[in-house]
Amino acid sequence: MTILLLLFVGLLLSAYFSGTETGLYRVSRVRLLLDALGGDWIARGLLWLTNNPTLFIATTLIGNNTANCLVSLGIVLATERIFGFESAMSQLIGPVICAPIIFVYGELLPKSLYYLAPNRLLRVGTPLLFGFGLLFTPLTLMLWIFGRILQKLLGESPEQVRLMLARKELANVLEEGHHAGILKPAQRDLAQGLFSVAHRSVIESAIPATRVVTVRRGASKSEVFRLARRLQMSAIPVKSESHPGGIVGYVRMVDLKLDGNPRVEEVRPMLKIRSSQTHIDALIQMQNSRESLAQVVDDDGNLVGLLNNHRLIEALFRGV
Repeated sequence: MTILLLLFVGLLLSAYFSGTETGLYRVSRVRLLLDALGGDWIARGLLWLTNNPTLFIATTLIGNNTANCLVSLGIVLATERIFGFESAMSQLIGPVICAPIIFVYGELLPKSLYYLAPNRLLRVGTPLLFGFGLLFTPLTLMLWIFGRILQKLLGESPEQVRLMLARKELANVLEEGHHAGILKPAQRDLAQGLFSVAHRSVIESAIPATRVVTVRRGASKSEVFRLARRLQMSAIPVKSESHPGGIVGYVRMVDLKLDGNPRVEEVRPMLKIRSSQTHIDALIQMQNSRESLAQVVDDDGNLVGLLNNHRLIEALFRGV
């Protein structure tokens, strides 16, 4: 009877912790936040766990290992009782018979159920999870300290993990909104592209300084138009005469068309953007300034590359 109880409790705990781990990563954080604002204490507890993934992972890790130890002990005692401790048959038949049962009922089935209905199942099992969290507090604290040490050595921050999970969660919400007919395909693609490029450096979208094509002040319009048609550009930077390799501004083809002067005289000032800024920061700055081109400069003010407003916008829809 004791052996069967060990096997049953171990299998039950394995199913519970495996399913809870999948459910917490699957549950909608938007729904948790709304329920928590409504005064639901279970939703508040789950939201706290999602904001402290280190403690949750440590609790489920200890719980899963405890369950596996109970199952292993039950298998050893059962095979010893049936075949004898020295029997070679017990060492072969025990794992062969029990491994599929543990995998299906202790891992696969609970993970599938929690994947399909995470909110409902987590609401039922959350009080038990907090109870195990209090029970495993000493071991959880040791794992948390060990995790902080690894973070200091490797430089991996839990905030980065939370941001990645939040970004993935929001992307899933937008995808569900598209399937429900709330969002149009263009809106969904724009949102996904925004997630893809938001954290990227502006350098990745800039034309390198060595490939920047410029014209001189005083150049003929016909020459500039030919160059613009060949490069398929609506604006071309104007090089500085006093500073070799520098840029004083740029000219737009539409302005040259409207200007009666046969040569390039009026030059629009060039916006300067730091190379440390992100793609979205640069795009917002250029949109607010209503500029088509901008320089990317390093900390010393040296030219690193050239930004095109249209190229930044197209990247949102390409997701690169």
